[in-house]
Amino acid sequence: MSDLLDINDLRAGYGEAVVIPKMTLQLGESQVLALLGRNGTGKTTLINSIVGVTRRFSGTLKLGGKDITSLRPDQRARAGIGWVPQERNIFRSLTVEENMTAVAQPGPWDVKKIYEMFPRLEERKNNFGNQLSGGEQQMLAIGRALTLNPQVLLLDEPTEGLAPIIVDELLAALGKITRAGGICSIIVEQNAQKILGLADRVVILERGTIVHDATSAALKSDPAVLEHFLGVAGAAGSKNKHAAGTPG
Repeated sequence: MSDLLDINDLRAGYGEAVVIPKMTLQLGESQVLALLGRNGTGKTTLINSIVGVTRRFSGTLKLGGKDITSLRPDQRARAGIGWVPQERNIFRSLTVEENMTAVAQPGPWDVKKIYEMFPRLEERKNNFGNQLSGGEQQMLAIGRALTLNPQVLLLDEPTEGLAPIIVDELLAALGKITRAGGICSIIVEQNAQKILGLADRVVILERGTIVHDATSAALKSDPAVLEHFLGVAGAAGSKNKHAAGTPG
């Protein structure tokens, strides 16, 4: 099977700062990749580079065999890049339903299917974005990304700051999304234990470079790897990330 997402020799960052010195990474259809690493190792920068909001110094990106390197972020979204950033970026002055219909593209993921996935959104479909709880906003951000019917779904710390019961609900939904097939997913998550059961592949970054690439099963059977690359704090949470102010 050919790669759905193909990143080749990507060098990217912000302004004059290079955060990712050289990155080559491929993902196949239906593959779920967990992107792990300590704070400031380039996880969010890689996500942002796929979206197209960083400075690319060199390298190429292909989606479904099509070169998207020169496309703007909005063009990449229409080409099949679905993005759920940490800030969620929902339209706060639009209703839940308007948030999704405003960006929807034809395909299997429509508003009705999103409501089946997140019944809470249907209950609040006429509420404005600024009237939702944090968990509901995250559900909406995921639902909105899916109504684009993307080939690649990018989620940057989707469970951060949410109550445990909401985290469980979101992870269960993400499991259903990935099992539905047709897309590949990259999920940035500080807590490795949360995501190992969902992902089938794990990549660990250090200084914008891949230092470990293995199946989730292999990593589960070798916890010493998590201790070595992430440490106890890295595997348990992300309390200091925003305090540090360092791009992830």
